[in-house]
Order: sequence, then structure tokens, then C-alpha cells
Amino acid sequence: MDPELEAFVPLLPRQDLGDPAAARERYSAYAASKPAPDTTGMEIEDRMVPADPEVPVRVYRPQGARGAVVWMHGGARVMGGLETEHPWAGRIAAASGAVVVSVGYRLAPEHRFPAALEDAYAALEWTAEHAAELGVDPARIAVGGHSSGGNLAAAVALWARDHDGPPICFQLLNEASLDDRLETWSARNFTDTPWATRANVAASWRHYLGSRTATQYAAPSRAADLSGLPPAYVATAEFDPNRDEDIAYAVRLLQAGVSVELHQWPGTFHGSQAILSADVSQRQLARLGEVLRRALAD
Repeated sequence: MDPELEAFVPLLPRQDLGDPAAARERYSAYAASKPAPDTTGMEIEDRMVPADPEVPVRVYRPQGARGAVVWMHGGARVMGGLETEHPWAGRIAAASGAVVVSVGYRLAPEHRFPAALEDAYAALEWTAEHAAELGVDPARIAVGGHSSGGNLAAAVALWARDHDGPPICFQLLNEASLDDRLETWSARNFTDTPWATRANVAASWRHYLGSRTATQYAAPSRAADLSGLPPAYVATAEFDPNRDEDIAYAVRLLQAGVSVELHQWPGTFHGSQAILSADVSQRQLARLGEVLRRALAD
């Protein structure tokens, strides 16, 4: 493990998803402890996307932005929202120069699949319909997210492809949770890694699916056909149960004719980029901004 990250491991809060309400409180407290992003010169506005029910979004508009990314937060499907994602959404907007539409989707287990997907897709449609108001080119709209948010980004790309949805020019999948089966080498062997333990990953899927059998829109790794999807940036952490499912998904995208950049970050663990003082975390965040800036460029 990267020595700068390893020093923080004993200080990290332990998560237990058995009690979602308590997990949310711990997650919110940890997010509130992170430094605020520099949003100087950026317009930030909370909006409600018309849907049933309405979907809250927070729009970050850097000066001169021409493209947008519909961004889904992480949190194991049971935690997180616009406030906990503010440190990350603001940094991504600053690093990429893109409009970031941060989505406050419904959480499990109160709202199981497909509630979060419906909310994310509604946010994509709203962004496309309001592109002129947002000052962006409707042909330069990406989707992206971290962990469970990466799952939603991949699922939205599949849904939009299969249902003639708004065009998506790029998908950013950062340490995405894509496969409910937990059968890869990393899922079987990284059972007690920081934050993303096997027990928590399994609990996240149980909360999300309930008694349902996963479809490709719940677990994108189950999709038989990945052709016709937007180009992708897939980032993985070395010590992450999700690592191998993400690498396999990237390879399958390539085999289906989709352009992919795959970046495996050595010495990192799931969510370790939250440790902002580490050099590797700074490089990870900078890379997210670079790939979005390039994907949404003229």
C-alpha cells in the first residue's frame, strides 16, 4: 500500500451497513470534516428535476464551461447526497472546467432498484433539455460517478443506448461497483480492505436489490452486449474488491469496439482519494479533471 495512505488506515471510520441510518450519520460526519473545495468564480445552484418524485440536483457552473457531466455520488447505495458530495463535485468542476450536475438520487433500502437509476436518468434528460440554459453543448454531456455512483453512470449509459435516450459523449467510471455476484479474484480475496470490506459490498447489493434478480441495469457487468456505448475512463484501486470487475468491464468494452482508458492506481484502496494530502490522491483527482476536460473539449 502507498505509505502516505497506509498511515491513515488506523484513523479511518469503520462502516457497518447493517444499520443504514447510523451509517448515514457517520458518512455525513466524515464528509463534513473534509476541506471545502475552492469554488471561486463558480455559480452553484440547487434545482429540482421534474420527475415522480422530483430529483434534487446541485449544478456547479465554472466560467466558460462548454460541456457537462451528470455526476452520481458514492456511498454504497445507502449513504450520501448533495451535501456529502459537495467536496467532490466542486473539485471535479474546478479540475475539469465542466458543468457538474450532482444528483441527489433516492437511497436504498427505503428505495430499492430501479429508483436510483430512474433518478439518475431523469437528471440526464433534464441536463440535455436544459443544455442551452446551462450554457453547454448538448453533444458534450457525459455521465460519471464513484463506486455506487459509477454503477449508476454505467447503467444510465446502457439505458440511454437501449431506449433512444439523450446522447452521452463519455462515461467516467471511478472504482465502480458493477457486479453483484462477487466472484472475481479481488472480490473473493480483498475481504477486509479499508472501507470496502466484502461484508459491506454484499450488504450494499442486498439493500439495493432486495429479493430482485439483478439485471444489466442494476449490475452492468451482467450486460451481454456492450457495443454502442460511449467512450470510457475506468479507474481502479489496487486493494479494492471492485478492482477486477472494473478491469473486466473495461476489457469487454474494448472488445465491443468502445474506446477505453483504463487506469489502475497502485497502492490505493477503495475511496482512498479522500485522503487529500497523499500525492497519489492529488494525482487521481487531477486525472479525473483531465480526462473530462479532454472528453468535453471542442
